[in-house]
Amino acid sequence: MAASLTIQQAYEQQQSNQQVQASGVVTRILPDDNEGSRHQKFIVKLAHGQTILIAHNIDLAPRIPALNIGDTVTFFGEYEWNKRGGVVHWTHHDPAGRHIGGWLKHNGKTYQ
Repeated sequence: MAASLTIQQAYEQQQSNQQVQASGVVTRILPDDNEGSRHQKFIVKLAHGQTILIAHNIDLAPRIPALNIGDTVTFFGEYEWNKRGGVVHWTHHDPAGRHIGGWLKHNGKTYQ
């Protein structure tokens, strides 16, 4: 829950480039973004009610297969503010080793 408060505070203060960790329930699965680096995209709702977009780079990390609405996903990545609730990206390792590695956890498996 404390991680969700961090995301809530970052949203309220319009802050970006914040490392965050939380869990949320998938409320919407969006089409992959195939422009540039490919991203699996979905929206999760956090315990305090905020929704955020997860943009998971599937060129650098495996996609979550069989992701469904209602599933719980735990994530660690970088939060970027926007008026819709924000985006979490960098949910993968950095092959260059210059950025903190992130991850997604779904049904007991880690994707990084």
